[in-house]
Amino acid sequence: MAYMPGGGAPAPGVAPVGSQYCVCKVELSVSGQNLLDRDVTSKSDPFCVLFTENDGRWSEYDRTETAVNNLNPAFSKKFVLDYHFEEVQKLKFALFDQDKSSTQLEEHDFLGHFSCSLGTIVSSKKITQPLLLMNDKPAGKGLITDLFGKSDPFLEFYKPGGDGKWMLVHRTEVIKYTLDPVWKPFTVPLVSLCDGDMEKPIQVMCYDYDNDGGHDFIGEFQTSVSQMCEARDGIPREFECINPKKQKKKKNYKNSGIIILRSCKINRDYSFLDYILGGCQLMFTVGIDFTASNGNPLDPSSLHYINPVGTNEYLSAIWAVGQIIQDYDSDKMFPALGFGAQLPPDWKVSHEFAINFNPTNPFCSGVDGIAQAYSACLPHIRFYGPTNFSPIVNHVARFAAQATQQQTAMQYFILLIITDGVISDMEETRHAVVQASKLPMSIIIVGVGNADFAAMEFLDGDSRTLRSHTGEEAARDIVQFVPFREFRNAAKETLAKAVLAELPQQVVQYFKHKNLPPTNSEPA
Repeated sequence: MAYMPGGGAPAPGVAPVGSQYCVCKVELSVSGQNLLDRDVTSKSDPFCVLFTENDGRWSEYDRTETAVNNLNPAFSKKFVLDYHFEEVQKLKFALFDQDKSSTQLEEHDFLGHFSCSLGTIVSSKKITQPLLLMNDKPAGKGLITDLFGKSDPFLEFYKPGGDGKWMLVHRTEVIKYTLDPVWKPFTVPLVSLCDGDMEKPIQVMCYDYDNDGGHDFIGEFQTSVSQMCEARDGIPREFECINPKKQKKKKNYKNSGIIILRSCKINRDYSFLDYILGGCQLMFTVGIDFTASNGNPLDPSSLHYINPVGTNEYLSAIWAVGQIIQDYDSDKMFPALGFGAQLPPDWKVSHEFAINFNPTNPFCSGVDGIAQAYSACLPHIRFYGPTNFSPIVNHVARFAAQATQQQTAMQYFILLIITDGVISDMEETRHAVVQASKLPMSIIIVGVGNADFAAMEFLDGDSRTLRSHTGEEAARDIVQFVPFREFRNAAKETLAKAVLAELPQQVVQYFKHKNLPPTNSEPA
């Protein structure tokens, strides 16, 4: 019987081992009922011996522990055997009453036996039969029960270590209680698997998992990455799983099963720098909170008050992030949007307006242009509310969605939202972020002032996966939140590092998930 794990698509830059399967071991639990009482002053002390037939001869395979003074034993020791569907595997279970410390069975009283094939137990899962004496007459009312259990296989991959020993590189998950386990596809860095040497030997070990850590060895084989890479394009690669001890003991031993590798590929693992060098542009947009909770910008206590040095927390955040990102956009033209303010001439509230008051061309030239447009708009708007994020998130998401139509790694969108307070449209914002997580887009939120930013932490999916109000999970974590107050007395570069730390990984993660290599890259 072969294990049949599933295959899968390997990730770039790794030598993944796709699907494998192996002949399994089975586990038999034995119990007895109403056994003969051979002792005069106490009850029998039974133990069970398993015999297997080979070339017409019975030989002892294993035995259980002794159950002291017990006519209804349930033995804790399990019999573990290789199961071969294509063979008739005859078994004999014999119970004895231990009288002496001798290992010789003739020194102990015979309580009865039962014979059947392993296939009978496997197909029945549980079988209870009367025990027979040597003359095939019933051994009193004695019964034996054999309970079939399946193995819990897992694989381990090793490479040669410097000290001549094998070094563990990867362990698969354990597939519990099944004859047909399906191991998940996995990826391993090539340097970890074989030090980059395609011909270096790799040892693969197959075990049956035990809770006490004493895993039962099933078999092993050696291969190399070059051999494993022969498994591709629907053509599997087979390896015999060999148990050396059984190979020495049994003349007709073939193997303990076949391990089949369905797919193995080596793909290049592209870095953030590869995508930038490939021509990927970082499209930067700023969203600024102009709600009334910020205070009158003419009042020195306002978060929008521009001090004599010519700055405030909003400008500091714009400079810290913008100065880094502008180097990765060739034209350095950035949309700058505001939300939560009343606009002239009709003083209607807007949650998505160009701070240069040019809705058809909201672009500002560089970070300097954003700072100038911000300062210039302050006297011409009325701070109002509420604090709605979703319109600006959806605004940038529309452009990111258009970029996906090109099927190239040429554009990645970054939205910087600077805000002082609690989000008013949390459900809509959660939904917008979940939808944006499927796009080439990241969101950086900088909280200014001393408000409670618990809602912002909720959007940042570092500790748990963000879900929309409908229950849909974010495809990936795209939000990074940082409270500005933690960086008031730090160098401006410190804030930039904090808010941009996750961005390279988010860029790579998106394009990798979409199988988009850098545009100008050579094929691996």
